[in-house]
Amino acid sequence: MPVPRITRIETTTTPRLPGLLVTRVHTDEGIVGSGESYYIPRAVAAIIHDWMAPRLIGADALNTEGHYRFLYERATNFGARGAELRAISAIDLALWDIKAQMAGMPLWQLLGGRVQEGVRIYSSIGYGKAAPRPGGSWPGYGQMGEPAPLNDYWRAVNEPEALAQELLAEGIGGLKLWTLDFAAHQPNGNLYITPADLEKGLAPFHAIRAAVGHRLELLLDGHGFFQLPAALRIAEAMREIRPLCLEDVIRPDCVDTIRDFRDRGGVPIAVSEMLISTEDYRLVLEKRAADYIMIDPTWVGGVSQTLRITDLAQAYNIPVMMHDCTGPLTLLAGVHVGIARGNVAWQETVRVNLRERYPALVTGFPAVRNGLITAPEGNGIGTRWDDALFADSATVEVSGK
Repeated sequence: MPVPRITRIETTTTPRLPGLLVTRVHTDEGIVGSGESYYIPRAVAAIIHDWMAPRLIGADALNTEGHYRFLYERATNFGARGAELRAISAIDLALWDIKAQMAGMPLWQLLGGRVQEGVRIYSSIGYGKAAPRPGGSWPGYGQMGEPAPLNDYWRAVNEPEALAQELLAEGIGGLKLWTLDFAAHQPNGNLYITPADLEKGLAPFHAIRAAVGHRLELLLDGHGFFQLPAALRIAEAMREIRPLCLEDVIRPDCVDTIRDFRDRGGVPIAVSEMLISTEDYRLVLEKRAADYIMIDPTWVGGVSQTLRITDLAQAYNIPVMMHDCTGPLTLLAGVHVGIARGNVAWQETVRVNLRERYPALVTGFPAVRNGLITAPEGNGIGTRWDDALFADSATVEVSGK
């Protein structure tokens, strides 16, 4: 096999998903790898072009582990978290895409082969077209918006029974709601949640249980807003609903407090796409602070790091959930790892993303059948960015020739 050399790195953004960094890595063999990350995209792009490009241009594109280790270890000198790790994630994903294309096989095959036929999905209540995000891309914030096709946030609040029936008819096995965010956004709402707000926020859960029983798994996402007393009050109220899990009801910046919350809350908890490094996840696992490990592949360091964390969770017999509300390649990276690893239990999806936003950005997408997202069959990650995203030279940053 010839050694493909990296010749060009391109990054851009798109108004269709304003927080998304769209990345392509070109090689002298004509193979182009696609990558992405999310949040503060221009800062992530600056790290790629200002700091990473001198290492990568002219280098062996197949040296995924070597590039990952070098960039991660050098970044620890000034803090290998945040934008630095998101930049590594975007590049790492593109390099794995190149490697699998060069091998002539889907990425999941290169990662070890098919362990699962497909990854079970749940649906999050993401925003429809009529639901703008104030301030652009503030993490965990958003408006319910107005009634619109696939605005499942509005429907979860106003038509929860009908939404639940619709998801079941599609074969989708779970629904994640974040209907307590309004309470956290009130003054001091992270410190104290009133009984009235708790009743209002959990009303959709009770309505769904009354309509469909336990045929639909329910999850609650707190977006990391609440401190321990409020989180415990929420967990106590959720017990009768018997959720699949609570995700990030408490901010995951103190593992000991997360463990206290799990011990005292009395419901399963998922921890957390807000974590970044393998060490963060190791501490959560070692301290028995989670029932599920939640990973975002393009925040933790790409495919390379996602594999490590998934295998680490397997050693503790703790299943993994893959996060995605952010971009098509983040979703596909989670699916490829999930196909190749037996302890990935759930993949997050958003219906408006699956049906409208993501297909408008890439050339193809795997199908969802009977509640499973199927294994992509094309070589590499199984899709590529639409060339039109890179047509405007005013918005595209380039390193190399």
